Amino acid sequence: MTTRNRILIAKPGLDGHDRGAKVVAQSLRDAGYEVIYTGLRHTPEEIVKIALEEDVRVIGLSLLSGAHNHLCPKVVELLKNNNATDVFVIAGGIIPKEDVDFLQGKGVQAVFTPGTPTKKIVQYLDSLLK
Repeated sequence: MTTRNRILIAKPGLDGHDRGAKVVAQSLRDAGYEVIYTGLRHTPEEIVKIALEEDVRVIGLSLLSGAHNHLCPKVVELLKNNNATDVFVIAGGIIPKEDVDFLQGKGVQAVFTPGTPTKKIVQYLDSLLK
């Protein structure tokens, strides 16, 4: 069992921009979390495989492509299929406010939209992972 909380930051789909994901990853590292970053253009299946191999507590999905209503629930579904319901999924990026309730209804723990201070994300995770 790991002694630190491990978080996977992932870029699902065809999105080619990762500056925000890297900023969040660095902020989480600075706060003491162990962060694994997948890089660009991974499928939900690849993301879940990495999460299981790395024994993470949280998967943070960064999306700018507009495919969040498909990709986020797919990751949650694959975790359930692999009996990994103890892994939390959070999302961030360009996600319209009207989609937040849908994503949370599909099992996404929290959604962080543009302009969210990284300190707020860290505080949320600190509370979630107590």
